[in-house]
Amino acid sequence: MSAARNDGFEGRSTGIADQSPAIADDAASNKGRFDATRVWIFDLDNTLYPSKCNLFAEVDQRMGQFIAKLLAIPFEHARYLQKRYYHDYGTTLTGLIKLHKIDPHAFLEYVHDIDLAPLSESPQLANALQALPGRRIIFTNGSRRHAERVAEKLGVLHLMEDICDIAACEFIAKPSPDAFNRMVQRHGVTAPEAAMFEDMPHNLEAAHALGMTTVLVRSDYMDHPAQAEMRKWRALPEHIHHSTDDLTEFLETLRKR
Repeated sequence: MSAARNDGFEGRSTGIADQSPAIADDAASNKGRFDATRVWIFDLDNTLYPSKCNLFAEVDQRMGQFIAKLLAIPFEHARYLQKRYYHDYGTTLTGLIKLHKIDPHAFLEYVHDIDLAPLSESPQLANALQALPGRRIIFTNGSRRHAERVAEKLGVLHLMEDICDIAACEFIAKPSPDAFNRMVQRHGVTAPEAAMFEDMPHNLEAAHALGMTTVLVRSDYMDHPAQAEMRKWRALPEHIHHSTDDLTEFLETLRKR
């Protein structure tokens, strides 16, 4: 990945998944905001690891299978409901809890029972994370065990102070501001001293509202209307300060500043 595509600092133009018009990153107006950052918060899926490994597709498939078994319906209809719940409630799990009163633990255990073979250890990412000053936290709508397995396979679990999963937030999920409030309170985070890295643009709205520095890690995995809207952007929205399609390269650039 060339540095020209890692546009988080110098205001260089970029594209969304190589399919949208050029976007002017407004990083120049926020230059220096990372100087105060002492808490680094990372989403997990399609953020801490690159979407091109297609790992989340396994989770996505198993969500449909879970719904098909739960409701005794054809898989195609289950997939429709899965995406409907995802779009309407923020996560598929939230929709299942509200509408079907399911045991969330059973759902998480089932959908995260996946093969991690597509993931490889990433010493370069580990070095970049280790160089960050302060604390590092994973904040995910998935399960703690899933985050532990993924981070361990990447070789970065030992660098994380903690994992704030959806159970720790009492099954209140991103993008809900309540989820962010719970995470901040649970981990003693001072929002202006925190940076949030996330592949879903709408999940950064609450982080920005709290005063965090926000970084969009662009993903090729498109399954939400908010991701489709990204293709229409001519400039980054106000709630996104920086963007990149290579997390490791972005963090390495931070280290060099």
